[in-house]
Amino acid sequence: MADADAVEIPEVDSVSGSGIPIRGNDIDTDQIIPARFMKVVTFDGLGEFAFFDVRFDDDDNPKDHPMNEDRYRDSSVMVVNNNFGCGSSREHAPQALMRWGIDALIGESFAEIFAGNCLALGIPTVTADAETIEALQDWVDEHPNGDLEIDIEAEEVTYGDETIDVTVDEAQRKALVEGVWDTTALMKSNAGEVRKKAEELPYVEGSQVPDAAD
Repeated sequence: MADADAVEIPEVDSVSGSGIPIRGNDIDTDQIIPARFMKVVTFDGLGEFAFFDVRFDDDDNPKDHPMNEDRYRDSSVMVVNNNFGCGSSREHAPQALMRWGIDALIGESFAEIFAGNCLALGIPTVTADAETIEALQDWVDEHPNGDLEIDIEAEEVTYGDETIDVTVDEAQRKALVEGVWDTTALMKSNAGEVRKKAEELPYVEGSQVPDAAD
């Protein structure tokens, strides 16, 4: 039986880092990671292609975009607007953002599947009203090196001298704070129970039952 302590899933009760404002409603996953960059075996290297078509022209010359600015190069908290991550349900989108350096997102709202894909990576997607988000984006614009501190459990964001209330989906909050957001790791850490349950199922043949160490 696999050692239950062999796979550790970190609790994510808070995230902090400098911010980067990405303005605009209905930014879809095709903007976040264009489809032509998804023909990969692994997600490694996707970060450099995040928002590629809005960051570069047809000759790969940089456009005016926050992700091309040196002052945001080390940012880890993305501040967005309404319905971010809509469109195709490609998991490559949050994978690309994570590999660019994003650890959390604050926005008006997120597409449900996108938020779920972020959760699978341990990336919080917290929300606030439009006026609050606009004020936060403006502050980040003026203080590119200023830290944003996201308290997942308390549902608060602190920046400068301000602390604002945000909303974290209850299922997401519970999964992050209790460290149960990585379902694959959970299955690996409970491989013995998975095998036991598979052996009990009448429609699973013996050859299909996974070894506890798999």
